[in-house]
Amino acid sequence: MINYLIHKVFYALLTLFGVVTVIFLLFNVLPGDPAQMMLGQNQSAEQVEAVRQKYGFDKPKTTQYFYYINDLLPVSFHSKNENDYTFLRKGKYSSTPLFTIGNTTTVLKFPFLRESFTKQGKKVSEVIGETLPNTFVLAVSAIVIAMFLGLILGVVSAIYKDTWLDKLIQIVSTVGMSVPSFFSAILFAWFFGFVLHEFTGLKMTGSLYELDDYGEAMHIQWKNLILPAVVLGIRPLAVVIQLMRNSLLEVYNQDFIRTARAKGLSEYQIIKNHAIKNAMNPVVTAISGWFASMLAGAVFVEYIFGWNGLGKEIVNALNTLDLPVIMGSVLIIAVIFIIINIFVDIIYTWLDPKVSLQ
Repeated sequence: MINYLIHKVFYALLTLFGVVTVIFLLFNVLPGDPAQMMLGQNQSAEQVEAVRQKYGFDKPKTTQYFYYINDLLPVSFHSKNENDYTFLRKGKYSSTPLFTIGNTTTVLKFPFLRESFTKQGKKVSEVIGETLPNTFVLAVSAIVIAMFLGLILGVVSAIYKDTWLDKLIQIVSTVGMSVPSFFSAILFAWFFGFVLHEFTGLKMTGSLYELDDYGEAMHIQWKNLILPAVVLGIRPLAVVIQLMRNSLLEVYNQDFIRTARAKGLSEYQIIKNHAIKNAMNPVVTAISGWFASMLAGAVFVEYIFGWNGLGKEIVNALNTLDLPVIMGSVLIIAVIFIIINIFVDIIYTWLDPKVSLQ
């Protein structure tokens, strides 16, 4: 287990290094001046030049890249020169000095994702911290819906293979997999939030927290979670149904199932105690991938439903060219992908004892 974790952490760091490099190259070859984006079009040339110097935009791209890496590293290096970019960065976050060599001080800190261009110097970490929990709640709710309904419908479809019920479930799952999430979001918002509003009590848009009628306090509105969670869960639901059905049919043909039947176990006991657990591996793989991708794929769903999550924040950042927020959000999603993949590998050993962590 320890050797496995060491190898995984090593490869995770390599992956993150690649992601950081790609993110920097991608967003630093875009047309436009970041300093101009931050200040708008009505600022003087002197103000624009001052911002370029403050944030290091006047430096060569390679130097800017190393500055970016220095901001992200938990151990970073800072010059004592008051005109140096790294000196200016030092006051942007809490840090613990480790040692000083010459004019360079090495400090220990949390990774610094820089500041938003459009939110008056607000830290990107604060922006993500305010929106990511809402996206996490939405993604977890969608996955719970997909898992609960998907496993049940998948098992039913396998038990009643080739019957009208099986064919109906397959048709519904195929349609659900093929319909884009943004189209489903528009359709559900209009039908359940507008046409049937009197019966459902649901609104077309709304987030997890909303101001009360007096505008004085924030309250949780759980009903606003229903429509976006259902829409976001439709596609993984279809995948879970298909995978569970096919995997269960494959398990049914194995020797230990025939042995269980020969011992006189009921079909319910066979499914509950033997078949489902052995059929879960591909389902867990799919769900892990879908859960991580939901944090990124919720962009349009959140935007259409007005859900104040990371996805909606990314859309707003794209509209305003707020590059630090976009870059920080993509990086955080990549970290979540890596953590989930490691976690899923560990779950495999519980589901299938034949799988070992190496």
